[in-house]
Amino acid sequence: MAHEILIVDDEPDIRALIEGILSDEGYETRQAANSDQAIAAFRARRPSLVILDIWLQNSRLDGLGILAALHGEEPRVPCVMISGHGTIETAVQAIQNGAYDFIEKPFKSDRLLLVVSRALEAARLQRENSELRLRAGGETELVGISAPLTQLRGALERVAPTGSRVLITGPAGAGKEVAARMLHARSRRSDGPFVALNCATLAPARFEEELFGVEAGADPSAQPRRAGVLERAHGGTLLLDEVADMPLETQGKIVRALQEQGFVRMGGAQRVTVDVRVIATTNRDLQAEIAAGRFREDLYYRLAVVPLKIPPLRERREDIPALARHFMARSGETSGMAPRELSEDALAAMQAYEWPGNVRELRNLIDWLLIMAPGEARDPIRPDMLPPQVGAAAPAVLKLDRSSEIMTLPLREARELFERQYLEAQLLRFGGNISRTASFVGMERSALHRKLKFLGVHAEDRAPPAAQAAGG
Repeated sequence: MAHEILIVDDEPDIRALIEGILSDEGYETRQAANSDQAIAAFRARRPSLVILDIWLQNSRLDGLGILAALHGEEPRVPCVMISGHGTIETAVQAIQNGAYDFIEKPFKSDRLLLVVSRALEAARLQRENSELRLRAGGETELVGISAPLTQLRGALERVAPTGSRVLITGPAGAGKEVAARMLHARSRRSDGPFVALNCATLAPARFEEELFGVEAGADPSAQPRRAGVLERAHGGTLLLDEVADMPLETQGKIVRALQEQGFVRMGGAQRVTVDVRVIATTNRDLQAEIAAGRFREDLYYRLAVVPLKIPPLRERREDIPALARHFMARSGETSGMAPRELSEDALAAMQAYEWPGNVRELRNLIDWLLIMAPGEARDPIRPDMLPPQVGAAAPAVLKLDRSSEIMTLPLREARELFERQYLEAQLLRFGGNISRTASFVGMERSALHRKLKFLGVHAEDRAPPAAQAAGG
């Protein structure tokens, strides 16, 4: 997405010159001739950068006054000061007051473009650092090799550059926010902000304030203007997380805001226009919510331009080893502890568990194991080190107390018992997929079918369910 630059100068020729230079490089521009026009333009739609003349005729505020006013409302927007009557003292004062840089007139176009490029890059890095501090550990990759996840990743890659609104459904903890961040990271808005609003944790009375912001009061120092998430996400992506929890009245207002790409702050009268891509997530059946009168149908169709579904972890058990190892590495980096190896038996036990909390529960388990599992850092994690609720789901072949039963049986029966338990565990591990199970155990598919039938093991020859492009 092209950056938008606000040019503030009292001379029309200078404004036109700067606009021509920037437009040739693909930037979008707006113009203002005095402080009132500049502040109104800034409030109507936040620019990516402001080029600001210090000395302005017929203006209530000079450039330094405008700089203070703009940074009082949004300090993250970089300002580049220009002047034909500049002194070293003026330049120093401008930078001390928060300007990114100072350029003296007449200036060369190459110098202007270099400063603009550096200012925009510095703002981008500052935005990313702020987000990382606020949301440490934010993931932008869906980890796994299963068919559902591979298809979902492909769908995300296709829709990311289009700018279409996306509705991501799936159970709690399955990775809906990770998918949303992946969409943003691969979109044409990746240099813009990614702003998330968790609708499930917000008090109903605060929704509109958080969405649309609050206009400054009669005394701005006592009640300053506060931007809402729609305004903060201008030029980037807004995630409405668990959108089904949004109050009905607010749903109607967000429909209008999406339709008109604009809104009015609470307590204000001036219209704010924004360019925001909206991604929504939910763990509920929105069609059922619509039927029950709890969710607006017009909002559903505005959000679900491209509906995608993330399956629960139990439907993509093949992804558990890769996810577990990934989280172990991340947990080690975060805690400063040495990551521990996960034994194949421990991973098989994890694959047998139902994971009601999905990927989030798996990540929490790995964090717990790194801290609480007995043994040295060099010792691998074994099935008996897992928490009781996870270890109880482990296939019998992984439980040490089965050896006493096997020792009481003749060789043929002991072998059949072991094979039955082993193959049941592997089928569970690969979600009932006969082909992948046969490949892993080193048997022909038809031979495995015969073996399972002989051992009395019931197995449906199925692949894991594909990623669905269906909403609600």
